[in-house]
Amino acid sequence: MKNYHNKTDLNRALRRKRVRAQISGTADLPRLSVFRSIKGIEAQLIDDTVGKTLLRVSSKEATGKGTKTEAAEEVGKLLAKKAKDLNIEKAVFDRRHYKYHGRIKALADSARAEGLKL
Repeated sequence: MKNYHNKTDLNRALRRKRVRAQISGTADLPRLSVFRSIKGIEAQLIDDTVGKTLLRVSSKEATGKGTKTEAAEEVGKLLAKKAKDLNIEKAVFDRRHYKYHGRIKALADSARAEGLKL
């Protein structure tokens, strides 16, 4: 493995590798990958067989003001609506190295509420 600055970075890399080893997306069942930054959140539907991003939604696209958790909910809703337009009903959820709570959970729950099966 490459050099890491501290033990936290190493643990994140190992956790990301462990989660990603169990998940792969196809054209019928794409991978829903989530990226969380300090200011926003981003979600992508990815077909790993060809290495292509099918759909990308960011909190910058989500309208309305509020907390970061509310922005994550908007991203989940918007992602599910756009996925329906592409005839995608199911996806595999890839949380990367993030724990399943807070903004990550809010995004997943709102996507499920709009009809996307994760």
